Amino acid sequence: MKVRDIIDIFEELAPFSYQESYDNSGLQVGEKNAEVHGILITLDITEEVLEETIQSGCNLLLSHHPLIFNGIKSITGENTVERIIARALREKINILSVHTNIDNSGSGVNKKICEKLELQDTSVLLPAEGKLLKLSVFVPEDHAHEIRECIFNAGAGVIGNYDSCSFNIQGTGTFRGNEKTDPFVGEKGKLHYGKEVRIETILPAYLKEKVIREMLEAHPYEEVAYDLYPVENKYNRFGSGMVGILPEKMSGEDFLLHLKKTFMSSCIRHSLLSGRNIKKVAVCGGSGSFLIKDAINSGADAFISGDIKYHQFFDTGGNILLADIGHYESEQFTKELFYELIIKKFPNFALHLSKINTNPIHYI
Repeated sequence: MKVRDIIDIFEELAPFSYQESYDNSGLQVGEKNAEVHGILITLDITEEVLEETIQSGCNLLLSHHPLIFNGIKSITGENTVERIIARALREKINILSVHTNIDNSGSGVNKKICEKLELQDTSVLLPAEGKLLKLSVFVPEDHAHEIRECIFNAGAGVIGNYDSCSFNIQGTGTFRGNEKTDPFVGEKGKLHYGKEVRIETILPAYLKEKVIREMLEAHPYEEVAYDLYPVENKYNRFGSGMVGILPEKMSGEDFLLHLKKTFMSSCIRHSLLSGRNIKKVAVCGGSGSFLIKDAINSGADAFISGDIKYHQFFDTGGNILLADIGHYESEQFTKELFYELIIKKFPNFALHLSKINTNPIHYI
């Protein structure tokens, strides 16, 4: 197995192109074609974690938070990041980080939080916009089924819980090839009329190249007429946060104690308990305070995240219970998520979860 095989696992679930603009997910150190002998999975990369990687015999360090966030002008060992990079290169350790792209995946970090809380009927809290395209392609009538299946198999045509979605219009196409053509139907130099089907479907933008490539390979025409349009519809499979329903209602106090136990939090900062029961819960791993209004608008009784600022606790208007369980605490199960994704694809591969608690925040 190579590094690129691990990258492909995450590319399928959480395309790296869907990371936030400030992020730096992807291969940080190493080579995509390097052979992988073992993987150590961590939330953060520290010098202690790198030493653990080496001692465990692994040569791929897989993290959630990227090692490199800002530009690096030199590697002289003057700070932690530089020292880790230099030693990783010497020891031939590859470093791969999967951050906000897995945060934004409907099957990623927030989904794992929902699983830990046993939330049901989960959905993305703030679906992404501008991530969809509409494909329109003209096909000979007797090839329409084949082309549709080809497009669907490449990942197009999915709307919510439905797949193979398309709209088809029959009509008459015209074309005339010059002397340099070799037309599939008709004769060069003569205007041809043929029965065609216009197939329209939707696809996530990150699959554009794959869908078009597969479509062109299967299409019988020498020159294929097709159009791509940007779509402003919300993409419910990707976005920020998630919301779901608890199996049973809980009092606010019981819910907070449930959070404390589930996430092993030493301290939970929360807004005033209003006496309302908790049933609908919104979550966001890491720093999710930007979603407070969206959580309120969703009708959630509680919102769980980390790094909530002092004044934001005033913004609830008593409409929701805010619970700051800590940044590290909210994302700690991301290591389990990574493990499950890889072991499903490579069941006999050597995977190790880091035993080092990298939480930089301590409580007394």
